[in-house]
Amino acid sequence: MALIKSISGIRGTIGGTPGKSLTPVDIVKFTTAYGAWIAQQGDNRKIIIGRDGRISGGMVRDLVVATLQGIGCHVTDLGLSTTPTVEMAVKAEDAAGGIILTASHNPKEWNALKLLNNKGEFIDATAGQWILDFAESADLQYADVNKLGSVTHDDTWIQQHIDAILKHPLVDVEAIAAKNYKIVVDAVNSTGAISVPPLLHALGVKDVIVINEEVTGRFAHNPEPLPENLMELCSTVTKQNASLGIAVDPDVDRLCFVCEDGSLFGEEYTLVAVADYILGHTVGNTVSNLSSTRALRDVTEKHGGQYFPSAVGEVNVVRKMKEVKAVIGGEGNGGIIVPELHYGRDAMIGIALFLTHLAKSGKTTRMLRSTYPDYFISKNKIELGEDVNVKQIFQEIKNKYKKQPINTEDGLRIDFDNDWVHLRTSNTEPIIRIYSESGSETTANNIARRIMADIKEMMMMKAD
Repeated sequence: MALIKSISGIRGTIGGTPGKSLTPVDIVKFTTAYGAWIAQQGDNRKIIIGRDGRISGGMVRDLVVATLQGIGCHVTDLGLSTTPTVEMAVKAEDAAGGIILTASHNPKEWNALKLLNNKGEFIDATAGQWILDFAESADLQYADVNKLGSVTHDDTWIQQHIDAILKHPLVDVEAIAAKNYKIVVDAVNSTGAISVPPLLHALGVKDVIVINEEVTGRFAHNPEPLPENLMELCSTVTKQNASLGIAVDPDVDRLCFVCEDGSLFGEEYTLVAVADYILGHTVGNTVSNLSSTRALRDVTEKHGGQYFPSAVGEVNVVRKMKEVKAVIGGEGNGGIIVPELHYGRDAMIGIALFLTHLAKSGKTTRMLRSTYPDYFISKNKIELGEDVNVKQIFQEIKNKYKKQPINTEDGLRIDFDNDWVHLRTSNTEPIIRIYSESGSETTANNIARRIMADIKEMMMMKAD
């Protein structure tokens, strides 16, 4: 069982003991703290909520809604929705904030409260810490019967999200429709099933095949859109002689594509391809996190823009994007942020822009992928025990590789000539993530293995 309290929200496994997993007690406590923070911001008490298709989603929603009512907030419940849809609704509805009930790419036993400010963006570190402190130390206060909040339901927002995408000046429905694409979608038994097919139909794609379509929350495979989890999608694309395949995660803020031959376009190259299209029409700067491929930098400089790295995490990418006035940004996990629509990762706008780019290029999906430089990222992780001193391990790694250029802005990044490795603790899981990149797949894997061996050796020495 696990409960991870971070500045961006609360994530944990359902059931178990309060304080050690995401139990009803914890859900109520942290929702109350969020409501108290909302009250500190002004008189606006309107909160937008939405959830993905997880098994626990209905239970968590009921607890969150009742708690918000109990502290005098007025809830608009979007029901089954997507993370970017809720983000857009918060700003458009002039709400004080929002809560997205999703554990994103985590397996079915997980759920989470993702917390938004009045701009529909993830709360910053200061707000997050206030909420965590309040939840642990303050006396929780609730409204009397005459001041209870209200609840309304609004199931129109996925369509409103689609309508906004269709109005984006770089989305060309006619160009997409003219290609008569046949597309396979892996909806991973969550809200991608009720958002991506309607979007594709609105974009003029008539032939859409959906696998793992029923919204049960019983994910047909590990829901993180990594190569080892997309074998069914790859095989279905080739069996159906489809133009491409699309995979999203349970809350539809991550996106990756499969080429017509069943090969992976690469989640790192989702952002690269969309950025290439946008930069071809609007010269400007780009941002991605320190764990993302250098191919974005190459594409940005090709178009005359400047690339900027940020710390990992959507809130950090957004902050950097605003600072450098980036025209597009995101993360190498298939997260695309298009500021003209909203400052949040959004698979749906990513699909529309990618298909427009593909249609106008006159290429197949595989041919388009071949136009970008080939870098290989090896993504690995090491699970942490409760007694592991990560700071000490990172310091020892830093000492061992002190002759190499080192960046400690977010965890530990070490550069080796044209290659790099990035180590950081996850905000959502008790693990160390190890990402390494090289122009050679073998070299990228070898770098990762070497660093992982170093970490495991240091962990064993501390255990002894």
